[in-house]
Amino acid sequence: MTDGETTLAELRARMTAFVRERRWQKYHKPKNLAMSIAIEAAELMEHFQWLDHAEAASALRRRQVRKEVSHEMADILAFLLSLANELDIDLAASFEEKMRRNERKYPAARCRGHYKRPTRKG
Repeated sequence: MTDGETTLAELRARMTAFVRERRWQKYHKPKNLAMSIAIEAAELMEHFQWLDHAEAASALRRRQVRKEVSHEMADILAFLLSLANELDIDLAASFEEKMRRNERKYPAARCRGHYKRPTRKG
């Protein structure tokens, strides 16, 4: 599986099968899954916690660090897919809707080169 050849639907189905085979449905409830996403995100942050940008870039050139970071990212994705399954939320549609909102909120012409939200005109 690679990003270029796998759909979100396939990933969701893979996660559904994984959970079902282990009979974990009773544990995969919105609260638990949301907390698991936060916990895994914290584990991802630990890899960068005390590093400046240059140190983080250097660490990520090491194969083992990169693998550990990728595993934390995969854990986050797995729990997010499970949450989408549990709530029956179409992630691609939600992503597209949110990106359209972000494009209106942060117009490129007014935000290019900085991260601050532009002030509204008039």
